[in-house]
Amino acid sequence: MAEGMRVAMWSGPRNISTAMMYSFDNRPDCFATDEPLYANYLLSTKMAHPDADEVIDHYETDLKSIISHLTGPIPDDMPVWYQKHMSHHVAEDADLDWLDGLTHCFLIRDPREVLLSLSNVTDVVNLWVMGLPQQVRILSHVVETTGKEPPIIDARDALEDPVGILSALCARLEIEYMDEMVSWDPGPRDCDGIWAKHWYDSVWKSAGFFPYTPREGQLSPEHDSVLEGAMPLYDEMWSRRLGA
Repeated sequence: MAEGMRVAMWSGPRNISTAMMYSFDNRPDCFATDEPLYANYLLSTKMAHPDADEVIDHYETDLKSIISHLTGPIPDDMPVWYQKHMSHHVAEDADLDWLDGLTHCFLIRDPREVLLSLSNVTDVVNLWVMGLPQQVRILSHVVETTGKEPPIIDARDALEDPVGILSALCARLEIEYMDEMVSWDPGPRDCDGIWAKHWYDSVWKSAGFFPYTPREGQLSPEHDSVLEGAMPLYDEMWSRRLGA
């Protein structure tokens, strides 16, 4: 394992994961990578995401090669490497031993708000696409192998108090908090994946973390059943979050 800190932030879809990536990317001491497991996920699952073939052609799809890269030298010789990961990009039966060289954090969001958002952009909505079972499995592995509780951030907490939450996160990571983490220039960033044009319109309009506003709407009966399965997983992580 090469020197430096590799911060793996595990999130689910329709969270503030891209804004959090921009927060770290805006640090002068950090290199940020956007969903490095995505192409492998698309190839393995055949999910019909926008420009899936282009993503598969553009990025590495071999899992061993991806892992070797993520655990290898930090690009640009930066002290910190922020890796934005989607938990559902990790297969249900995947070997997690490669995670042991990374420093892990977790980003969660109220499943009801995730479902209201997710159902607007895809017809495939289930517990596994939300990533919660995979997130809990990764969390359990990290606790078991390190003997420590990793930082868990709830999106609402981060939006209501970005300075406080990011300061607490940096303290847990033993890196300096920087004011650059809460404001950035609007528009695309070099760290964006090529899929950004389909998913990042809202964050491109931002110059920082948007204030928290509850998401309004009514779930379908089908999504209500997904919510029923999601809440115990979310509640367990929420009870262990930063600031709890």
